[in-house]
Amino acid sequence: MNAEPPLLLLALDLAGTFAFGLNGALTAVRAARLDIVGVVTLGMVTALGGGIIRDILIDSLPPATFGDWRYLAVAAASGLVAYALGLRLDRLAGPIIVFDALGLSLFAVTGASKALDYRLGIGQAVILGAITAVGGGTLRDVLIRRIPTVLYSELYAIPALIAAAITAVTVHTGVYGIPAAIGAAAVCFVVRLVGVRFGLNAPGPPGARGDVPGSGDRR
Repeated sequence: MNAEPPLLLLALDLAGTFAFGLNGALTAVRAARLDIVGVVTLGMVTALGGGIIRDILIDSLPPATFGDWRYLAVAAASGLVAYALGLRLDRLAGPIIVFDALGLSLFAVTGASKALDYRLGIGQAVILGAITAVGGGTLRDVLIRRIPTVLYSELYAIPALIAAAITAVTVHTGVYGIPAAIGAAAVCFVVRLVGVRFGLNAPGPPGARGDVPGSGDRR
């Protein structure tokens, strides 16, 4: 059994789990129009997928998801909340984007933090922070048969890398704490939403079109 994680890391991880769970479930309602089982399942996959991948890579077994009932409970609850609210909402694009950005931000911070707790280097922590942040969303998109957002969308992986890098640097300089964690997450959140608002993207191949073939409903 894994030791109890630090309170800050646990709180951020559960908050990210809830945010991503809402995102995945709202996506299921809006883009895939799944039933309640599909909505809750997609929400849980989105919420827990990145953390499971992270824990497997750093040999933190069993993954926190299966060693702590709170992760499964929060993920399932977020799916049920989104299912209940989603049926009454006609326009879900805004909430989906906001919850996706929130989950991305929180998971980038917690992923990097946990990697550093396992005595990995700064570079490895940044990579694992990004994997934690984008892993669940990637699984979500694969399950509903669309190109993963991380491969084309407005500044998706880059904000996660920035937040993970800020987290890693603050931990190594001894100033990591609630303000630093919130600051790193806020930077990721703002950069992500600015990218969405203004349609900013990482540079693509010369002459490539901006449209993503087969992406369908991107949110």
